Amino acid sequence: MKIGFDGKRAVQNNTGLGNYSRYLVEILSAYFPENHYVLFAPKRCENPRLEKLKCAPNVSFLYPKTYFWKQFSSLWRLFGIKADLKREKPNVYHGLSNELPLGIARAGIKSVVTIHDLIFLRYPDYYKPIDRLIYRFKFRYACRKADKVIAVSECSKRDIVSFFRIPEEKIEVVYQGCHPCFREEVAAEKRMEVSRKYSLPKQYLLYVGTVESRKNLLLVVKALKLLSPEISLVAVGKKTPYQDLVEKYASEHGVANRLQIFNGIPFADLPAFYAQAKAFVYPSFFEGFGIPLVEALSQGIPAIAATGSCLEEAGGPDSIYVDPLDEVALAEKIEKIWHDPEFASSMAKAGKSYVERFSDEEIARQLMAVYSSLL
Repeated sequence: MKIGFDGKRAVQNNTGLGNYSRYLVEILSAYFPENHYVLFAPKRCENPRLEKLKCAPNVSFLYPKTYFWKQFSSLWRLFGIKADLKREKPNVYHGLSNELPLGIARAGIKSVVTIHDLIFLRYPDYYKPIDRLIYRFKFRYACRKADKVIAVSECSKRDIVSFFRIPEEKIEVVYQGCHPCFREEVAAEKRMEVSRKYSLPKQYLLYVGTVESRKNLLLVVKALKLLSPEISLVAVGKKTPYQDLVEKYASEHGVANRLQIFNGIPFADLPAFYAQAKAFVYPSFFEGFGIPLVEALSQGIPAIAATGSCLEEAGGPDSIYVDPLDEVALAEKIEKIWHDPEFASSMAKAGKSYVERFSDEEIARQLMAVYSSLL
């Protein structure tokens, strides 16, 4: 079987959708090596995270060939790619990031699209009006034209049905896994290196994710001022203007000395941040799935997340969930984990067992079942 993919994010993005795209093709090429996987990407980029895919004998990359489409690569991804798809003749084309080329059905190619979330419809205030308009057109078009839709959670599936009126039987839920490095024990030398490099506290709460209002880091800082003074918070993620608000609040409420925010951390250092945390906190108002939760649980860290979206699916029944507006409840749960080692250990053990369902092999098998159902 030949399977084509929208390779833009895999080639150009270092996090988020880029990680998802690379991970998905990597596990498929490993567990189903008899197939050929082609990533259709609008631009060549020097991205060290592509090395594993470039070394795979059953993975290839295809870029715009003519001068015109090289100059207008974003349009190639929407229109010009059809000529390349007809020439390459993949059995299935998978749009990995919420969209498909226009007119792909007329090209006679079976298609699948992954919809990660519809947050722009649930929480429109987080997005510019023009972005909401573009996303709504692209996402709805892809859902209607695709032969199969993959939702990354049951929560996302319900939203696709509700907002776009897509039949449930057309949608398959295939959860996301995390990079294998988060399932491996971090060597003591690496822990020490990272701890010294970033001057980390001996024990700390950890948050990982873009520092933006939707992900609600401010709630953890509000809880921090209610917690025992020995408890510190380490946050890792991309900076947005919201970070200034968080740091201002911490300064005004006397907890700035217990808060460290790191932007642009190398991916290779991230597992050590998890491995040395005493608890993980992820109070996001809404997520499509919640990969940081899976990463934390894979490292054996007890986790607290927010109610209201799909985080219970990612974190399982033995993680703790609180109202994303209730810093008092959050503080109480953190204190419980912090001062009850037996309770924290039982949470960590159960959580690590729960995330085994997101193994590479199982996710690859489910994806291949979706493709095979179309042939």
